[in-house]
Amino acid sequence: MKKLPYGISNYEKLIEQNYYYVDKTMYIEKLENLAETSLMFLRPRKFGKTLFTSTLENYYDINRKDKFEKLYGETYIGKNPTKLKNSYHILRFNFSGIDTRTEETTIKGFKANVETSIRGFVGYYGLDFYINEEQTAEAMLDSLFQAFRLQKNEQKIYVIIDEYDHFANELLGFNTDKFKELVSRNGKVRKWYEVLKKGTETVVDRIFITGVAPITLDSLTSGFNIGLDITRDEEFNEMLGFTKDELIKIMQEQGIEEKTKKILLPLMKENFDGYKFSVFGKENMYNSNMCLYLLSYYMRLKKLPEKLVDVNIASDYSKLAKMLEICEGENKLSILKRTISGEGIVAEITQKFNPEIGFGEEEFVSMLFYLGYLTISEEFLGKAKLQIPNVVMREIYSEYFIRIMSEKAELRVEETDYNEMLEEIALRGEIDKLIQLLHKYLNNLSNRDFQRFDEKYVKLICYCLAMNLKLFSIKSELEVNRNYPDLLIVPRDRTKGYKSVMIEFKYLKKEEAGKLTEKQVEAREQIERYGEFEDIRDIEGLSKYTVVVVNDEVYVEKI
Repeated sequence: MKKLPYGISNYEKLIEQNYYYVDKTMYIEKLENLAETSLMFLRPRKFGKTLFTSTLENYYDINRKDKFEKLYGETYIGKNPTKLKNSYHILRFNFSGIDTRTEETTIKGFKANVETSIRGFVGYYGLDFYINEEQTAEAMLDSLFQAFRLQKNEQKIYVIIDEYDHFANELLGFNTDKFKELVSRNGKVRKWYEVLKKGTETVVDRIFITGVAPITLDSLTSGFNIGLDITRDEEFNEMLGFTKDELIKIMQEQGIEEKTKKILLPLMKENFDGYKFSVFGKENMYNSNMCLYLLSYYMRLKKLPEKLVDVNIASDYSKLAKMLEICEGENKLSILKRTISGEGIVAEITQKFNPEIGFGEEEFVSMLFYLGYLTISEEFLGKAKLQIPNVVMREIYSEYFIRIMSEKAELRVEETDYNEMLEEIALRGEIDKLIQLLHKYLNNLSNRDFQRFDEKYVKLICYCLAMNLKLFSIKSELEVNRNYPDLLIVPRDRTKGYKSVMIEFKYLKKEEAGKLTEKQVEAREQIERYGEFEDIRDIEGLSKYTVVVVNDEVYVEKI
């Protein structure tokens, strides 16, 4: 049995130390067959980009000719090698981990990163080259290209850049002025890419760049306008991440029993699946790192982790707030409402961003797509319809929505509030604490907030509060026989005897208070009808409630 490669991003180590490898090498052939030789490929964080660039590096490295069979013999590309295998000197850069606290630390970190990569390149390939530490990053790269041309005759360089936008995304989240300076016409980063472009005229034959978002592309385009962005090409939709079949093969190789697969696969589908990067992509993709974390934990301890997402991964995806702050005006709250409620957003995905002209709704929604907070669900009138991909992302949205509403209402939900709500629902099937918190929000929101208020806001507040109950699966408007219960709270592990709750919401404006009884009857009839459906009837320990809100008053009935 091979080891699961959670956290392994070095291809050579993965193969030599007997880790399981999901074969993506057929895409090496696809990339090489493209007419363009400078490529840009973007994916959200923790999707396997670094491992793929390492796979490219080992495949094309001229110094690894003797290891080709050992490294690739069992893969697709090993059995179908291309003409360019092991024919390049690999110059690799990784721009993650740069200190972005100030402009000075950012420039210094960028230069240090460039210098480290060049130093490794010179030593590895035995190049006679003096690294002048007094030079700028762009001058250092230019000097390297000149030296390589003189010493290596007709040989060529393959440049691989991983996390090209990492430091730029960090800067953009809190210091847009410094970001603009770095990528402006005279900025250090832009000049560096101008030198890289110049290198394609002499010693650089191919370039492969990965990152998360095209946030610097528009700003750098004059300096680097030769790259083809294949991020949303149908052909490369499945290049990173896991398909369902790939995930099943991993579990089979690990000897996981069929009955356990039936538990693990739906759990991973609900929490880690749902990503599609091309409108015409054939399959939704699972986040590979999240799947490997859960499977590695299960194989080691033979039980599920208490938290389904590793804290290291969660921290990468918890930066939603930083990006949301970029959005202008009321767009932010509107987008949150539409996405969390399941409406989805139809948008033209922006291929290049230019922060100098601001972030409107289209740019903001596109940014959420690139970061993995939204994904393509379908094509709609020539555009992409975007939605939240899975429960993990929905939890992050929910936490931020509650934060926004708490700021508006000038109140704070404490951990003790969530603990009390969890105990009431899990042990007694009661919703007193949930209703108490809803009532607090309603009584603290301003008249201006109520001008835009409707039933969906009421449901969203309760839904997002319930999403903090980690022992439960929270369903909002779950389709059951073409009917939609507003909120269904069901234990993830139904063997422990925890209770379940179903709630039907109605909302009336202040001037409609006379319709209260009518709305209560309507809600009661709906929830009783839902309770007769097989999918609902089979839920043990289910408590049913109707909740009618009249402006800021809450009327609850247990059915």
